[in-house]
Amino acid sequence: MLLPIFAFAPLRFHDSIGFVILDPSVLRDRLIRWADQNSGSGHLAGLAAMLDLLEASFSAFPEVDIERMPCAGTQAEALRIRFRPEAARQVLLSGHYDTVYGADHPFQRCELVDERTLRGPGVTDMKGGLVVMHAALGLYLQSNPRHTLGLELLLTPDEETGSFGSGALIAEAAKRHQLGLVFEPARPNGSLVQSRKGTGNFVVTCHGRAGHAAKAPSDARNAIAALAEYLVAAHRLPAEMPGILLNVGLIRGGSEATNVVPDFAQALLDVRITRAADREAVLSRLNELAAPINAREGLRIEISGSFNRPPKECGPAEEAAFAVYQECGRELGLAPFSWIHAGGGSDGNLLSAAGLPNLDGLGVIGDHLHSDREYCVVPSLVERAQLCELFLKRIAEGKLILPQSSKR
Repeated sequence: MLLPIFAFAPLRFHDSIGFVILDPSVLRDRLIRWADQNSGSGHLAGLAAMLDLLEASFSAFPEVDIERMPCAGTQAEALRIRFRPEAARQVLLSGHYDTVYGADHPFQRCELVDERTLRGPGVTDMKGGLVVMHAALGLYLQSNPRHTLGLELLLTPDEETGSFGSGALIAEAAKRHQLGLVFEPARPNGSLVQSRKGTGNFVVTCHGRAGHAAKAPSDARNAIAALAEYLVAAHRLPAEMPGILLNVGLIRGGSEATNVVPDFAQALLDVRITRAADREAVLSRLNELAAPINAREGLRIEISGSFNRPPKECGPAEEAAFAVYQECGRELGLAPFSWIHAGGGSDGNLLSAAGLPNLDGLGVIGDHLHSDREYCVVPSLVERAQLCELFLKRIAEGKLILPQSSKR
């Protein structure tokens, strides 16, 4: 059975807020404080303030080393917390503290809808995951843990915009560890994330030939019309290639002078793939679709961009870890949960690309991410913290055989 909340003794570690107690109201209030602090990916002052909050809370724990890490090409920093880096077994806990809500976004404050539901910016993605991580670490440290397990927490400021600045830190950390735990939100039914699509961003540019719209016959070539033809064909790719997602985003071209045949048009594409092997096939097909238009005199389509996150695929190490995670859930009396394939990417994709097997979706239960309806299930803060702590204990006890890390 899941132990009642009041059965847990206070964690004897003091932070700037007070004694950390595994009580739903304490974790909820921490989440409200953290979510009410805007940390949109482009809001540098908000990111700095959020980093201060995180550093103050994690610094309260004993035996941990905390370091701020610069993220290449950005003015923001990551936070690294390490515990027993000399231990034989090493696990990386991964999270991000940026959100999609900028400083001028109307959704800025939390609202307690009822005792089980908290609505607010980033409460699920992923300030809630950070609260779970913080509580799980506190519980684990309180439990007089074995010296066989070391932990590293890496909290980054740019996941929502592609982790371009923190990607090198993530890849470097992956080499020191044998398993990663990613605190992205769980699904609304409690499921974890088994695998994720890889994500890519592409720019399709069409060059034509300008001319007067009234001239007939005309030697002009309409770039907008040609691009539209291309995009209609590209939009059909998901039906043609199972496991592929493609979204046509921003389109621009032409001018206010409608009597001018436009010689330029451009569109942004979001492309998602299920397997790493799909990447070349998709790129080849995108270029094939441009070939008939490029064969016409006066028209040229150019495609640029890349896949910034490869797919997160599930291997034997993840299967073994998930089985132990499920068993921990059963020991705690939690509602049964499974895992699913997700279309969105995370830093779990980058860990997989660096060779580190990882479990993803270990954060709070919630839904409606990236909207003003985002909410989390408050009791899941406690449940998921207990679950993570028990899982870490099982690793320390040798109940899960971890793969060898590539570098120590």
